[in-house]
Amino acid sequence: MQATLDASRIKAISLDLDDTLWPIWPVIARAELALQDWLRPHAPATAEFLTDGERRLTLRREVQASRPEIGHDLRTLRQELIRRALQRHDEDTMLVEPAYEVFIAERMRVELYEDARPALAWLAQRYPVVALSNGNADVQRIGLGEFFHAGFSAQEFGVGKPDARFFHAAAQAAGVLPQEVLHVGDDAALDVVGALDAGLQTVWVNRAGHDWAHDSHRPHATVGDMQALCALLGAGS
Repeated sequence: MQATLDASRIKAISLDLDDTLWPIWPVIARAELALQDWLRPHAPATAEFLTDGERRLTLRREVQASRPEIGHDLRTLRQELIRRALQRHDEDTMLVEPAYEVFIAERMRVELYEDARPALAWLAQRYPVVALSNGNADVQRIGLGEFFHAGFSAQEFGVGKPDARFFHAAAQAAGVLPQEVLHVGDDAALDVVGALDAGLQTVWVNRAGHDWAHDSHRPHATVGDMQALCALLGAGS
């Protein structure tokens, strides 16, 4: 059953970041290349190993299987992946920290969708906006901090979406009740189903025009981009 968005109830916005405000995979690809380039003079065997996407994925799965408790913590997960790659090739594991800093610096260089910044400015003038990300983007380092009242990442909070505690933390940070928060994001399961189960209203940002695949849940509204979200909220206010 299709829920109906009630804009009059909205007192705060919680907002996903990756693939909602910018495409994430080009960013990760650049960060992987930056990491490999930095490692090449310091740990050439590890650098060569990490050039192969299948080998990286296999190693990542090994780390996740052996250390499930860090699944939400992308920083520790990435550092452990680098450490194991270095260790496997008998290269200096003291390189983990500086190598990770190279990766994360590039990861923070995102290219916003054209609609993202104007939409953030519009939303921030009307609501407290709280970032909720399972990724490790930092809105301050990215240069968007002025638009956000608060922000939470799964690696800092200890759990991520779809855990209800994560969504409720956004409501608490904004000083409102969960049912007074509109959560906006691109991931049907993590963002929409998770937020619905936590008692929030939801808008699905469906840039690629995917079909909805969760019969027991439906977003309160679906938009193609962030400007359409602003138009929707402006029309309903």
